[in-house]
Amino acid sequence: MKTDVENLWVFALAFKFKSLFSTNFACFTLLLVLTWLAINLIFWAHPGGTAWGKHKWRNFSSIPINKPIPGPKGAPIIGSMKLMMGLAHHKIAAMAESFQAKRLMAFSLGETRVIVTCNPDVAKEILNSSVFADRPVKESAYCLMFNRAIGFAPYGVYWRTLRRIAATHLFCPKQIKASETQRVEIYNQMLDSYNTSELDELRELVDQGYELLGTLNWSDHLPWFADFDVQKIRFRCSKLVARVNRFVRRIIEERKTETATPHRDFLDVLLSLQEPDRLSDSDMLAVLWEMIFRGTDTVAVLIEWILARMVMHPDVQARVHDELDKVVGRSSAVTESNITEMVYLSAVVKEVLRLHPPGPLLSWARLAITDSIVDGYHVPCGTTAMVNMWAITRDPDIWEDALKFNPDRFLSENNSTEFSVMGSDMRLAPFGSGRRTCPGKTLGLTTVTFWVASLLHEFEFRHCCQNNVDLSEVLKLSCEMANPLKVRVRPRRPPIEPHVLAFNV
Repeated sequence: MKTDVENLWVFALAFKFKSLFSTNFACFTLLLVLTWLAINLIFWAHPGGTAWGKHKWRNFSSIPINKPIPGPKGAPIIGSMKLMMGLAHHKIAAMAESFQAKRLMAFSLGETRVIVTCNPDVAKEILNSSVFADRPVKESAYCLMFNRAIGFAPYGVYWRTLRRIAATHLFCPKQIKASETQRVEIYNQMLDSYNTSELDELRELVDQGYELLGTLNWSDHLPWFADFDVQKIRFRCSKLVARVNRFVRRIIEERKTETATPHRDFLDVLLSLQEPDRLSDSDMLAVLWEMIFRGTDTVAVLIEWILARMVMHPDVQARVHDELDKVVGRSSAVTESNITEMVYLSAVVKEVLRLHPPGPLLSWARLAITDSIVDGYHVPCGTTAMVNMWAITRDPDIWEDALKFNPDRFLSENNSTEFSVMGSDMRLAPFGSGRRTCPGKTLGLTTVTFWVASLLHEFEFRHCCQNNVDLSEVLKLSCEMANPLKVRVRPRRPPIEPHVLAFNV
């Protein structure tokens, strides 16, 4: 490992005085340790902590004279690691408030320089900048092949090829429309408790992947820690990726031998690609794994939050039921063409996204590929940038009665919902914005809205055994309900006899 500049200073000082302690090795060692600690304390004293202090001292002559970005020092050496443990979006919002740094705050995660904003204007500046076109690749993401899929692929030719494939073939309006039959089929399987050994295996693979990606890996931020794999993340990733390879490769090989399929899905699209878009089998495997992994996570999490709010707010649920009865009718099933007419349901989904964004820190941060200026501050190349969307969507300076659940805030005077959540308005951009925005946002929102409409059309959701809904959160890869939602449901549509069922999401 390359010796840091500050370590060279330590050795130089130590050897200068070595002759004074030639007969006392303990004194020499003590001097070495004290000198190293003193230098690290100097770094730590800089606003933002150790990583920012090191950068300043290493690049003192080349850094523009500018007021430093405010932020906590954290602890010497490890920085503000505690900020990223538990409910990080809560902790970061509180810290930014205490430092009066909601627009931009700096902190250190070991050797990693980080900036975070809780302001929509600064968020737009970051997310729409070509400077922040890359992702900081976590070791777990790299080990799980995500560096070869859309989410974590380094900015460059390969990533642009993946984005073009996604926009042109996978998530284009034509493909989304063509896959409607699949969404209807999956919805029916949910109602029938459809289960197979293959689905059980897939669920286990995805759950393990969520846990590994959602764990703060000390090796990502403390290079000297990496060789030890103390948290066993590298070991667990290698075991998991071997299983993923077998599972997804088997699906690919089976599909290649099929002469016809009832509907054209993502895999069919990828297999049909021609040059220059054609992917190798290994790259196709990585892309499919990411689609399975990310597609199931955010959709399931968001649906659970929506249903929780329906139970808590029966008046809102009743209005959705009324809209469904008017648009669809009790005797008909919901179709995706109905969704465009359901204005109030759209407002409900947006309000849930506001209060419970699945990715409160926009899940995967950005990485500065060159030096830049953000909100008037110098931000060096290699800095990780985050947006605390949870803090923005609950900011009382931005939203009236910010903590109140009120879908009407998204209805205009003529009962239309003109507020876009697709990234153009950073007051509510749960899918991100700019070059690294979620490519599947339209498909994801379509799927969630259709499945929620279908569930609410079929059932009335109520409290389970008089227990109140617990809105406690747990932040993994996404922000989930700490205690899975349990409700009672009553069928709404004939010819089913009215009775009460236990319903577990």
